[in-house]
Amino acid sequence: MCFILINGGTVPVWGEYLILSNPLKKKEKMEEFNSTNEPQEAVKNANVAPENFDWEAYEKGDDIKSNRQLDTELYDKTLSQIQNQEVVEGTVVSINKREVVVNIGYKSDGVIPYAEFRYNPDLKVGDKGEVFIENQEDKKGQLLLSHKLAKHARAWEQVEAALESQEIIHGYIKCRTKGGMIVEVFGIEAFLPGSQIDVKPIRDYDVFVGKTMEFKIVKVNNEFKNVVVSHKALIEEELEEQRKEIISRLEKGQVLEGIVKNVTSYGVFIDLGGVDGLIHITDLSWGRVNHPDEIVKLDEKINVVILDFDEEKKRIALGLKQLTPHPWDALDQNLKVGDKVKGKVVVMADYGAFLEIIPGVEGLIHVSEMSWSQHLRSANDFLKVGDEVEAVILTLDREERKMSLGMKQLKPDPWATIDTKYAVGTRHTAKVRNFTNFGVFAELEEGVDGLIHISDLSWTKKIKHPSEFTQLGSEIEVVVLEIDKENSRLSLGHKQLEENPWDVFETIFSEGSIHEGTIVELFDKGAVIALPYGIEGFATPKHIVKENGKQAKIDEKLPFKVIEFNKDAKRIILSHSRTFEDEAKNNETEQPQTEKKVTKKAKATLGDIEALSELKDQMVSEAKDDILKAQEASKKIRSKAKEKTEDQEGKE
Repeated sequence: MCFILINGGTVPVWGEYLILSNPLKKKEKMEEFNSTNEPQEAVKNANVAPENFDWEAYEKGDDIKSNRQLDTELYDKTLSQIQNQEVVEGTVVSINKREVVVNIGYKSDGVIPYAEFRYNPDLKVGDKGEVFIENQEDKKGQLLLSHKLAKHARAWEQVEAALESQEIIHGYIKCRTKGGMIVEVFGIEAFLPGSQIDVKPIRDYDVFVGKTMEFKIVKVNNEFKNVVVSHKALIEEELEEQRKEIISRLEKGQVLEGIVKNVTSYGVFIDLGGVDGLIHITDLSWGRVNHPDEIVKLDEKINVVILDFDEEKKRIALGLKQLTPHPWDALDQNLKVGDKVKGKVVVMADYGAFLEIIPGVEGLIHVSEMSWSQHLRSANDFLKVGDEVEAVILTLDREERKMSLGMKQLKPDPWATIDTKYAVGTRHTAKVRNFTNFGVFAELEEGVDGLIHISDLSWTKKIKHPSEFTQLGSEIEVVVLEIDKENSRLSLGHKQLEENPWDVFETIFSEGSIHEGTIVELFDKGAVIALPYGIEGFATPKHIVKENGKQAKIDEKLPFKVIEFNKDAKRIILSHSRTFEDEAKNNETEQPQTEKKVTKKAKATLGDIEALSELKDQMVSEAKDDILKAQEASKKIRSKAKEKTEDQEGKE
């Protein structure tokens, strides 16, 4: 390192260059250097006469080392003490189209892009301003500064100070965003929620863009660098005193003029001149209101009455309908129970419908009063909103302002004459209305239903569910079996239209008789066998074993012996194995007989065969006669039932 002599002392050449390269600092640095360059006792051979020069120390280098240390200390005193991420004041030393060189009193100057000073077109050399130290020395040894970051750092300090002191600040509304506006305060962007612009709901945000307004900082998030401001807070402070004064003068029943401020689904907010009140949707009109905008409009001036108010919660309940007389007071005084009224269905529910007689006066038609039917499900099956219907007043309470209505009373009660119109034994055509596990509900006419029990559907078929026999909505022929007038119940039957074939079957399928049958169903507990005349029998597994020891299979035709016949239960128990087992037993009992008996038997065989043949023909003939008699008797019963029904219809 080289040194030069200045004013009796030495400084490094690079230090002298730094000082001389900066004309503005040359004088300042030289004065500082001269003021601190005083003789030091620790430095040898400094400012001494030649005769006193210590050559020995010079040879050892002690004087050079001491001078170097002294020069370094003196130079360091001329530099400013700076830190990264710090805001300091700097002086502009040069300006060009791209960069601005700023001196902060450090060993080198910093360069800032000119774009950061575009807000200040009058910037010139010598101007002072705050800069932010990004880095004292980058890879190139350059001091990195930023004027923009300095402004931003100072702005955050101002924001935090304004938040703490609740200071009123000015901000420029830059643009609209989702949910509010973007406002520039102290050079940074803040968020203004739509609800914080004004005490009144804002319908057009664009009118505020480009305006400078007063705000209060209400929230600061340092982590995410978010700032929230409010203009509404300033207005509320001004209105607070007005609110207190207005509320102190309020009285229940007082009528005031207000402006419709906001309309919601549940009510209307009214501006009473500095304080807001709410008209609930139920207090807008005596009649039904689907939405408040049916009654009032925004910015409309209306008179309201104070119903209630809470000074602590600052809530005021208002009413509009209370300014007009109650419709029940205007209801015709001559109306009484039993009178007919007309109205419009305004509300529907599962349990009934509300019929508006006049605006504000409604009556309930319960679902049970809509039809004489005993199986009603929902009122929506009979009526809908907007229907105009006629009804009969069932109850009327003017004090409680309640009214119940009925529709079925406009028609005669079919159960009043049920025993004559639908007498026991008469035949009718009904409509299948509903299924249950135990039977079918069939409708003879509106309001008159009857039950066909599952056991009364067929004489011969075993029905597990009514859907196997008929369908919903289809017509079915029925016979009235029983009437319960008090409980409005009818017992109907379908199989009773025909004679009970089991009376005939009892003579044909007697115990011990053998008949040909087909196995139609097999399961663990046995088999179902289809017999002649469309009836079925049952056989257990051991009774469907064939003579060869194998089990009979489905669709096989085999002879079966009746081992049990139960007419009441409509049950026939069959056995195939008994057909050959019993024959074998009979043969075993006949073998011990003598040849003589066999001869005698042989002698009697021809006669016996003829006798048996005659007996068989006689039994078949008698069975046919019985079947014919049963069919004729059935025809007679049907004819008589038809004649009786026609006579009743003729009488009606």
